[in-house]
Amino acid sequence: MERLARRIRAISPSQTLAISAKAKAMKAAGENVVNFGVGEPDFPTPEYIVEAGIAALRAGKTKYTPSAGLPELRRAVCEKFRRDNGLEYEPSQIIVSNGAKHSIFNVCYALVDEGDEVIIPAPYWLTYPEVVRTCGGIPVYVEGAKENNFKITAQQLEAAVTPKTKLFIFNSPCNPTGAVYSEAEVRALAAVCEKHGIFVLADEIYEKLVYGGTRPFSMAAVSDRMKELTITVNGVSKTFAMTGWRIGYLAAPADIAKAIDSFQSHATSNACSIAQYATLEALTSSLSDGKIREMVAIFADRRRAAVERIAKMDGAYCIVPEGAFYLMLVVSGAYGKRCGGQEITDSVSFASALLEQAKVAVVPGAPFGAPDCVRLSYSLSMEDLLEGLARIDGFLKSLN
Repeated sequence: MERLARRIRAISPSQTLAISAKAKAMKAAGENVVNFGVGEPDFPTPEYIVEAGIAALRAGKTKYTPSAGLPELRRAVCEKFRRDNGLEYEPSQIIVSNGAKHSIFNVCYALVDEGDEVIIPAPYWLTYPEVVRTCGGIPVYVEGAKENNFKITAQQLEAAVTPKTKLFIFNSPCNPTGAVYSEAEVRALAAVCEKHGIFVLADEIYEKLVYGGTRPFSMAAVSDRMKELTITVNGVSKTFAMTGWRIGYLAAPADIAKAIDSFQSHATSNACSIAQYATLEALTSSLSDGKIREMVAIFADRRRAAVERIAKMDGAYCIVPEGAFYLMLVVSGAYGKRCGGQEITDSVSFASALLEQAKVAVVPGAPFGAPDCVRLSYSLSMEDLLEGLARIDGFLKSLN
């Protein structure tokens, strides 16, 4: 008899966290490591949000809240959807959870039965297929071509649909590619989902982090029919540099929201009460829009600098990202070459050799469904960004 359940044995550990852990260990040992690994803003949580959390603590707001979240926070989330996405929801349709990742698990647990197929565009955030498998589902990958900025087409989605298709996971702006789908592209994909009655998990956690006039469009805003098929996941981790506060939320059709609330009440109960009060301040403060613009401007400058520097490299290139704070560096030109007697055969061996030889941490593309790439986060200082890219350039030139 196996000690561990099948569902837990099927899960692969996160390589983003594994690379970061190794880089941090090297740094703690005194080595000068540039870390392009874990994706979180390098800014502190804005002070007015921190103060709201402190005020909640001092006011004794440390008790249980409703499992789905504070009523006033759920109302604020409804207002956010109305203001930013043109979507109308009742507070009962909003579930506040322990981060957007928790919301994603809740959605899959509520919708996916054993043997159901879930379509996932590739490259994808590496957690998606692990969650699907944990819930008994079968990931079905559809490859987004580099020539189309890593985005899939409606024709590709249609070709992947079978009688077992239950859910389509849609992430725009995308981790890891930074791709952003236009309104026309979203509507074309939605038409396929409407035709076949496929649910959509729309992960919009990076919606505010877009550049160059790009504007994301919500899948649920396509039509009333699409809204009934879509569960939208968002949160405050990326937008407000609140990764450690662990607050995500979702908006869903009433019956799905009710089912998720019931499950969450048994699985975790409410998200941290203090973090909820801080999130309420983040979503309602008049200071927030300005803070977001400041952060986006800094990311945009780093993005520009990174793309310009990579364009000067031999042996690697990138597709210009339109959102989030990642880019995919195509490094397959290095495969088959050697580094200090070690052959570079894939993205994992490339990332390993780069960390050992150049003291630069990147994330292999293989677990993202992009075996010829590595992922770089430009959520680090401009100085470190340029130093890290110079080291990558030098590493590429050293291969033979």
